[in-house]
Amino acid sequence: MSPFRPVDEQLAILMRGVEFGDTTTRVNMAAELRDRLTESARNDRPLRVYCGFDPTASDLHLGHTVPMRKLAQFQELGHEVIFLIGSFTALIGDPSDKTSARRQQTEDEVREHARTFTDQAWKLLDPDRTLVMYNGDWLARLSFKDVIELATNFTVQQFLVRENFSVRFEKGDPIWLHELFYALMQGYDAVATKTDVQIGGTDQLFNLLAGRKLMEAYGLRPQTILTFPILVGTDGVLRMSKTTGNHIGIDEAPEVIFGKVMSIPDNAMRNYADLVTRWSPAEIAQRFAQLEAGALHPRDLKMQLAAEIVEIFQGAEAARTAEEHFRTVFQQRELPPDMPEITLLEPISLIDILTNTGMVGSKSEVRRLIQQGGIKLDGEKVDDFNMLISPDTEHILQVGRRKFLKLRQG
Repeated sequence: MSPFRPVDEQLAILMRGVEFGDTTTRVNMAAELRDRLTESARNDRPLRVYCGFDPTASDLHLGHTVPMRKLAQFQELGHEVIFLIGSFTALIGDPSDKTSARRQQTEDEVREHARTFTDQAWKLLDPDRTLVMYNGDWLARLSFKDVIELATNFTVQQFLVRENFSVRFEKGDPIWLHELFYALMQGYDAVATKTDVQIGGTDQLFNLLAGRKLMEAYGLRPQTILTFPILVGTDGVLRMSKTTGNHIGIDEAPEVIFGKVMSIPDNAMRNYADLVTRWSPAEIAQRFAQLEAGALHPRDLKMQLAAEIVEIFQGAEAARTAEEHFRTVFQQRELPPDMPEITLLEPISLIDILTNTGMVGSKSEVRRLIQQGGIKLDGEKVDDFNMLISPDTEHILQVGRRKFLKLRQG
């Protein structure tokens, strides 16, 4: 008897949330996936499924977790999952969602960023059942002749019809040759891993289709592709990205995650509910029906959303504490009871306190925050960049809306 669930049941789970922007592609990919699942059950062989993640920053954010959750579903259904770290493609920089060239990273930067990726991935994936691979293991070995052979499978016109490239072409902005290589490299990942299914965002569709084309060119059965909508950042407009500063890191403090979710625009809540929560489609529909009918306040729905997201990555107790912290600091306008403290023994500059404690990353950032009114001392906005703080009384220092520091007398 097959160890896998019935094909129809698996298909319903795995196709949930899939979006191509094209009905024909969805029908074709669903049919392909059904065939593969049927063969998997008949031959008692798990499907080989992968998704690649370029380590462009040191932390995974909620946007990364959308395809990771689908990997986890495949894993729970008994299939083989590959967590592919783009140790080589990160050196090029994916232009898929960019209207300008992405800054290229150094090998040292990529290595440092990749270091924490796998540890954070285990918040969603089972480490004992996940194969971690690095595409530098095969891409770095390609000769220039190999790259030329890959390029013979594509035309320049195929790249120029991509929206991000076409916009830049019409504006006369540069399109660098190395950006065109990215799709070739990602496509070759599919050849090297010989996978049945690849998962990615809707903005990755061109690259995933490139993988199918290259697999055919190498005499392999083309992979089935599943793409998913893009999670918007805290601004509610742009794709979530650490580069644009609109991200929510899954390893951030619970109260920070909670506060950032509470800061998203109301019109972004459905996007987060659909892509990040564990709520069923029926539960999501019910919540938003109540919202539309006026039976549920947007703030209360957002509180539910924030608590759910914190609980997924930090646990139920952390979600409860984060909600209490938010209510105390933002709703009741009281100071958090557990703020960090330091003792002052002599007068010290505001800059030194903020940078030495890590509340602010640099002196230039301190200056910017002061100009924007983002730093307060005892509830009053600070406007003096050279302020000295005396140790003769207790003070409360606040940076932004979420960071507090108690300055005690020496």
